[in-house]
Amino acid sequence: MSYGRIENHPILGQLRERQKINITFDGQLLQGYEEETIAAALLASGIRTLRYHEEKGTPRGIYCNIGHCFECRVTVNGKDGVRACITTISEGMEVRSGQVLPTPFHKKGGNEHD
Repeated sequence: MSYGRIENHPILGQLRERQKINITFDGQLLQGYEEETIAAALLASGIRTLRYHEEKGTPRGIYCNIGHCFECRVTVNGKDGVRACITTISEGMEVRSGQVLPTPFHKKGGNEHD
C-alpha cells in the first residue's frame, strides 16, 4: 500500500519503473524502491515516528529532510545514529527506530559534580 509515494508528478510526469526493495522497520516487512531513502520508504509506508527524544521520550520524525537536523536518526543493520533522510535503502536492510537514551546531563542533587 502506498500512503504517500508520488508516482505521477504534475510537472515531472510519470516516474520511471524501479526495482522493489524489501526492508524491515522494527521487525515489520516494508517495500521501498531502489534509490529511495529510508525516510521516503518509511513515509510512503505510513510511518511517521522514527525515534524518541532522548530526555523527554516524545516522538520524533523527519524535520529538515536534508541531513542537517539529526531528527531522523535510526539504527541500520546494528549501527546507531544513521540519518534516514540521506541514507538509501538496500535489499534486506534492517532499520530500527531510535529509542530513548539516558541523558548525560542529568544532575544528581543539583550539583553537576555529584
